[in-house]
Amino acid sequence: MSVINFSVSAAAAPSSDVTVIGAAKDEASVTLVGAENFTDEQLAALGVSGKAEGITRTLSTDGVSYAIVGLGSSTPSTDEWRDLGGAIGRGLNFVNSLELRLPVADIAAAVALLEGVALGAYEYAGRPAKGKLANVHLVTEISVSPAEIARIGVVTAAVIATRDLAATPANELYPAKFAEIAEKAAKTGNFKVEVWDEKDLAKDGYGLIAAVGMGSVRPPRLVKLSYEPKGASSHLAIVGKGITFDTGGLAVKPLGGMLGMKYDMTGAATVYAAMLAISQLKLPVRLTSYLCLAENMPSGSAMRPGDVFKSKNGKTVEVTNPDAEGRLVLADGLSAASELQPDLIVDVATLTGAARIALGARYTGLMGSTAGIAALQAATEIAGEPAWAMPLPKELRASLDSPVADLQNSKVGSTFGGMLVGGWFLSEFIGNKADGSKLEWAHLDIAGPADNEGAAYGHTPAGPTGVMVRTLVALAEGMAAN
Repeated sequence: MSVINFSVSAAAAPSSDVTVIGAAKDEASVTLVGAENFTDEQLAALGVSGKAEGITRTLSTDGVSYAIVGLGSSTPSTDEWRDLGGAIGRGLNFVNSLELRLPVADIAAAVALLEGVALGAYEYAGRPAKGKLANVHLVTEISVSPAEIARIGVVTAAVIATRDLAATPANELYPAKFAEIAEKAAKTGNFKVEVWDEKDLAKDGYGLIAAVGMGSVRPPRLVKLSYEPKGASSHLAIVGKGITFDTGGLAVKPLGGMLGMKYDMTGAATVYAAMLAISQLKLPVRLTSYLCLAENMPSGSAMRPGDVFKSKNGKTVEVTNPDAEGRLVLADGLSAASELQPDLIVDVATLTGAARIALGARYTGLMGSTAGIAALQAATEIAGEPAWAMPLPKELRASLDSPVADLQNSKVGSTFGGMLVGGWFLSEFIGNKADGSKLEWAHLDIAGPADNEGAAYGHTPAGPTGVMVRTLVALAEGMAAN
């Protein structure tokens, strides 16, 4: 998709293909916002209902091409403005320029509206582009600084990068290729990259990433990205699950369960894109990111049920379920992150189908320490990406007990609290602070919202969504400010 140039001022744009105005619905009538060119009778004849995100195209007597977007209420929330922007981006991506005459009440609403337009206009980079939206001008008395406009471009580009990576076929995006993409980005970015290949993983004790990847002819990789700005007083570490394709290994999934498993690297794509955005914004917070990359395939060399492997932190794991591989690669990444003693560790993963069953397709499951959960909840509220804090009940820890290792990766046959058991497993690889207490940590299970299997809505497309990139940026901004 083309880059959209945003501008904001109280003056009209010199020219535009379409002028976007709003229609708000109250109990009795529909009220036009942004123009006075249409009577109530004309609005009724056009079928303008004011329903949120509905778009009606028409020409006025002065020859101007209008798009009337339903606002729902006369005072949309910040999150509703982002969704309205998404509807505009999706519905009007075929024109070159837009002028928005919409009643945003403050800077947050204006920024959300423009963010939504950029996200809604998204098209997968792997296909020929059809959209041509290139210029969007918002008419408002509210002052939006050039820095704020630039931030919109950086953050939405990061979300789009996540979507593109997740949508890329697994025969084109595999562990080594993902590592190459990160190395190329580091050459022009202000962060460093280090890559472990299969030999390095074995030599340096990353036994779980190595185990997951040993069934594939495409070997695993661990990628470490480091952004260390001068003056940073806090340190954030983020770890992403990067299973570039998941067959289930020797616990082979049925065909229906295997379709879409190219998306199983979305956690790593999210972590990678967050690094791009945070480093480009030059936030004064130290950021270390780990991409835990492997392809989970069945073969004569694949890990077997009952095999035992040693993790980076020295704990041994019995693999009872080869299809619970994401937590294995994350365990090594979390162990490595813990060695750095950061202020907060966050992991992002399409970890469990149980998360989708429990929370549906729009909520992220959130687990971790008290402080970690609080920090992420604050960031998700700023970003408008819903998450739900889940418990880690003590009684579920026993389901990970193994007779031959420190723990097993799954309780086969049990359907109790699958998302929570996954969280418990990961918690075993969070290290301790100097005082012996656990490091602060939060786990984001994005198995539900990472892939929208239904129709597009708001700023969310069908397919990969790029969820939690904006939350991680908001988290880093909060840590930098505090």
